[in-house]
Amino acid sequence: MPDLIRPEGPEPDDFRFSRRALAAGGLGGLFFAGYAPAALARQAAPIATDDNDLTIETTTIPAPDGFALPVYVARPTGAGPFPVVIVVSEIFGVHAYIRDVCRRLAKAGYAAIAPAFFNRVEDPAPIADMARVQQIVAAAGYEQVMGDIAASLDWASQQLWANAERVGITGWCWGGKVVWQAAARFAAIDAGVAWYGRLAPAADATPEQVAAGGPWPVDLAGDLKAPVLGLYGEADRGIPLASVEAMRSALQRAGQTASGIVVYPGAPHGFHADYRDSYRPADAADGWAKLLAFFEGRLK
Repeated sequence: MPDLIRPEGPEPDDFRFSRRALAAGGLGGLFFAGYAPAALARQAAPIATDDNDLTIETTTIPAPDGFALPVYVARPTGAGPFPVVIVVSEIFGVHAYIRDVCRRLAKAGYAAIAPAFFNRVEDPAPIADMARVQQIVAAAGYEQVMGDIAASLDWASQQLWANAERVGITGWCWGGKVVWQAAARFAAIDAGVAWYGRLAPAADATPEQVAAGGPWPVDLAGDLKAPVLGLYGEADRGIPLASVEAMRSALQRAGQTASGIVVYPGAPHGFHADYRDSYRPADAADGWAKLLAFFEGRLK
């Protein structure tokens, strides 16, 4: 598997089961239900959140570069206004797992908006070839992603059901890193929860990779405009504990006392992803409870 120009967390072994499962034909209805085939475990039993009492919308919004950016929106049915949470996907885009997360947030009283950051090139969700997925992800540069978030925030501010004065952001893996970046960029964001997003370049990263992956969260601690809760796994092969400790030190030096990082003992990368072999139900549930409490205190 080729290296990503912009390494964002997962290691090849995180997806070791995908092609075997596809070849064996063991994925059944889950593949057709929209879960990313490049990372779907044969034995997966993902959480399925219904849309009762929710309003679901799939639409496009204008991005700064003129692209019609697809977004998936889930919110409680009613006039609102509801606090907004921008949901930033993993490298697989807005597939069934991310849409379900949006519905979970909507059930908790939020208007969840998931932009499709990668679709300028191609939607990675249905692709089984990890090399192609990586190429698609590498094309989504920092300025494009920040522009897409800005467009999502602007669009939300125009919706009568949205409380644009109360905005959170959460994301997983690739999206976890974006949470830190966005919290340092946008004053409109009031709180962020980052799930196992890369914090610093790998120890063996080339200068090109370091430059291409920037700005790195460890360098942005002093710029954070909102508190961020980081949720990480002790056994994450792509995010060593040394980088977690470096981020904690950076937050402390910057006086960011409202931000912090929780590390789950023995948990691998992707421990919240209920469609993967990496899923750890207890850690995922605890992390979700922490997310809800973090947002409750800052967005409601």
